[in-house]
Amino acid sequence: MSDDFNMSMRKFLKQVGVTSQQAIEEAVRNAGGNGKTYAVKAVVTIEELDMTHEVTGEIKGQD
Repeated sequence: MSDDFNMSMRKFLKQVGVTSQQAIEEAVRNAGGNGKTYAVKAVVTIEELDMTHEVTGEIKGQD
């Protein structure tokens, strides 16, 4: 793959990671944390390529 492709993909994934972490932290903080475990799912789509990728997991709230 080209350098331009790799750089643009890394930039996008970094933005996803940073903004998602901020949104999750705020939501958990607003919920009071309480050590509860939350189910989480991230979905990445590229409509033009008819591609969907899902990642699921768990995030434990703050005690």
